[in-house]
Amino acid sequence: MSIPSFVIGIAGGTGAGKTSVARDVAEAVGEAVTRIPVDNYYEDLSHLEYEERTEVNYDHPSAFEWELLREQLDTLSMGQPIEMPQYDFERHNRMDETVTVEPTDVIVVEGILALYDDVILEMLDLCVYVMTDADVRILRRIQRDVIDRGRNLEGVIDQYLETVKPMHERFVAPTKKHADVIIPEGVNRMAIDLLTEKIESELSEEFEPREPLETLDHD
Repeated sequence: MSIPSFVIGIAGGTGAGKTSVARDVAEAVGEAVTRIPVDNYYEDLSHLEYEERTEVNYDHPSAFEWELLREQLDTLSMGQPIEMPQYDFERHNRMDETVTVEPTDVIVVEGILALYDDVILEMLDLCVYVMTDADVRILRRIQRDVIDRGRNLEGVIDQYLETVKPMHERFVAPTKKHADVIIPEGVNRMAIDLLTEKIESELSEEFEPREPLETLDHD
């Protein structure tokens, strides 16, 4: 089993375009990429009733099972497969089923708090923060939660105002300081090309300690 040589963290606010960036990087690199969504590591709340689960602040760091994410990322980095948890966003709970994930040369940890945990930060070879205007992000959030996750519009808006926005300002936005690369307005071609060049360089030679990249901050 090959040991991954490059681990990337992609963070940013809800609806910023993190997943699109991850997919574009994978396509541009042309290598198999193991994607680890931080959202899959929400705490198991099976002990709570549905009504109680709907009241949980899912944008606070305490909503995630960080120890499991650390352990599984470390396992992948050692060249071993993991059983990644799956999450049901309609029921607000972890699913019984897991998915077997095999390690590859490139691992992408993606989520609003991908750059939050100090232990995980130490595992990352490249930190990326995706910046997108708040108005665009809320529209994307509404579209995703109402259409894809079956939630009602009023509930989505209430959640955004009560927890998503304040938690973004308190916990997500500050992680921008950890970023080696800041990608403005979602998918930015110049930033994607820079990421691709860096990854291909790392994959073509022996692994070396992380070197900071030029920050593409256009805000």
